[in-house]
Amino acid sequence: MRDTLPDPLVFQTNAAKHKPENIRQPLNACPFCAPAQLTNVLLQQTDMIWLVNKFRTLQNTLQTLIIESTDHQGDISNYTVAYNRQLFAFAFQCWQQLQADPRYQSVVMYKNYGPLSGGSLRHPHLQIVGFEQIDGYADISLAHFQGLPVSETDALTVTISTKPVMGFVEINVHLKQATALTALADTVQAIITYVLQRHYHGQCDSYNLFFYQLNGDVYCKVLPRFVVSPYFVGYHLAQVNDHEQLMAVQHGLRTIFAERGLCQ
Repeated sequence: MRDTLPDPLVFQTNAAKHKPENIRQPLNACPFCAPAQLTNVLLQQTDMIWLVNKFRTLQNTLQTLIIESTDHQGDISNYTVAYNRQLFAFAFQCWQQLQADPRYQSVVMYKNYGPLSGGSLRHPHLQIVGFEQIDGYADISLAHFQGLPVSETDALTVTISTKPVMGFVEINVHLKQATALTALADTVQAIITYVLQRHYHGQCDSYNLFFYQLNGDVYCKVLPRFVVSPYFVGYHLAQVNDHEQLMAVQHGLRTIFAERGLCQ
């Protein structure tokens, strides 16, 4: 047991009181469907808009988000290949711009999708958050991205974690060539399509996508989301599926990679 712990993020409840929600209540209005009314826009490219989050709920941070598309029902899984590549290029441009700002000790980029992902709005968006005083990668190890091999090319490596951050299935992509964003976009799109359409007999409706900058390389994780394990909530104990199930996921991913012509 540790004697000391890092300081947690401080959630500002007053800022969250009027935060919109339309995942569980889909008839509620969507602010992202009215782009002309958006404020604090940082950068825009076609339908993609990077802006400061209106509901900044975390102390000592800059919370921003990227509206991915004008399509309220859009997602990485159903964009065209070309549009998804444009989205990744735009998102990485924004992420790198905030990383270059010396005011922030670390900058994270992630995506919530579905009712179990922790998100509040259905409209597709990524989030980029700059932490003034916290290292968002302090508890992340390269071991979290190692495990059962799925695919490897000169540009990137795909694995299924055997030592996940939380569990039960975490699919990792290690981008080995910084210029290979097209390969990353195509690979992540295939993984998310697998998660939503084929994983757990097609019953998974939520996922998280996390990006990491570690030792000069880019990593990302795709997590199918279900109810969080009490072992993780109460004891921070991650769980991983047994080897037989991990091999089933490995086979499923290799199948969809082959269907899409992604090298293995």
